[in-house]
Amino acid sequence: MKTNKINLDAMLKPKSVAIIGASREPNKVGHVILQNYLNAGYSGKLYAINKNATSNILGVRTYQSILKIKEAIDLAVIAVPAQAVPSVLEECGKAKVKSAIVITSGFAEIGNVELQDKIVEIANKYNIAVLGPNCLGVVEPRSRIDTLFLPTYKLSHYKVGNVSFISQSGAIGSTILDIISDEGFGLSKFISYGNAAVLDEVDLLHYLMNDQETRVVVAYLEGIKRGKEFVKVAKEIGMKKPVIVIKAGRTSAGSEAAHSHTASIAGNYEVEESIFKQSGFIVAHDISELLDYAKIFDTSPEPKGNKVFIVTNGGGAGVLTTDAIASTKNLSMAQLSKNTQEKLREVMPDIVNIRNPLDVGGDADYKRYDDALQILAKENSIDIYIIIVLFQTPGADSKVVESIIKFKEQVDKPVIGITIGSEFTQAHKKMMESAGIPVYESPKAAAMSISALVWYYNYKKERMNLIKS
Repeated sequence: MKTNKINLDAMLKPKSVAIIGASREPNKVGHVILQNYLNAGYSGKLYAINKNATSNILGVRTYQSILKIKEAIDLAVIAVPAQAVPSVLEECGKAKVKSAIVITSGFAEIGNVELQDKIVEIANKYNIAVLGPNCLGVVEPRSRIDTLFLPTYKLSHYKVGNVSFISQSGAIGSTILDIISDEGFGLSKFISYGNAAVLDEVDLLHYLMNDQETRVVVAYLEGIKRGKEFVKVAKEIGMKKPVIVIKAGRTSAGSEAAHSHTASIAGNYEVEESIFKQSGFIVAHDISELLDYAKIFDTSPEPKGNKVFIVTNGGGAGVLTTDAIASTKNLSMAQLSKNTQEKLREVMPDIVNIRNPLDVGGDADYKRYDDALQILAKENSIDIYIIIVLFQTPGADSKVVESIIKFKEQVDKPVIGITIGSEFTQAHKKMMESAGIPVYESPKAAAMSISALVWYYNYKKERMNLIKS
């Protein structure tokens, strides 16, 4: 079944959804999913399926079988015991349901391969795009789709954006969903695909490659099922948009854990990492890196080069950031022209050394930042700006942030922030990130993210030149 040719809009943008296994009991998965659809404000047709119910659940009309519904159904969300899934999916096929998400666990991940094979057989028989089993499902905020069986009060509210996540692990996926609201970027789509019995990472990457609402793809993988097809789609999507990947099961112990988690067979990690890099994927090694890379790719324009300039109100922070830049393999410090140096000398106090990093002083306020930035905006030798603000100093306040945001709007170059601190600092960090400035809490994180940005766009240029030649 060549599922990568199926249009997954029926799953991610359905006009009608049936929750099979909907329940009146608040602690049941089917109840939470139905409640989440209502909380999200889903505007399509919503049906509750429960073989023992006769009236309604949460005000939604209930049917004993999906075969009782006369209208066409785009998506069936299945949350019934594992042994009942094949018969329920068979009914979905007879009802001509276009797609299904099997939330239920208890299949190949615990050795019940035969039961999972039945799902695949039925999906192939009726040409149903099936996600799962053993997954959280999908979130599509534009369409107000939420199949996650996680109470919404336990998750931070995420804004609509252009970053799409695919995750073989539901737990990792839910963790990422919970923290992206603090990372300054928004969500386009979230897809937890579990055991990947039918739809797998190849299908999902193929769909997201052509999705106009996805600018950046973030992937947590435990295993790769179709090696040749994966290589093909990886090379295609890598040329169209950045893909940030974290691969679990890098060690033999991790590979064994992955198999018991989602029935994934992990391959040789060195080979897999080589495939990722040859395809232009940005490889992360932990969740922090994953999110650091996601936000710089989501918010930053393509850099024109690798020359970095640092503005800071703390000398030590500037030195640490210089060290971090120098420690990368593909970044260098920008050198100012004599004209820019002279203009800076005219507006900066005598205590300020006109160099890179430019330490504007611990007493720097809005005007000093603004004076420096307005001059630096015209410096052609700079490709990327890092602006450090230590908000503990007397002059660092909201007006400094206003100056940085104004500067960001003036230059068509990456502008990255670094700031470290607690409540007051965090509030201003969010102000900058809401304006599309990725902000980091360590020089190392900022430097690694900038390095990844430069590496990816250089990769695209080199690939394009090879294709042309």
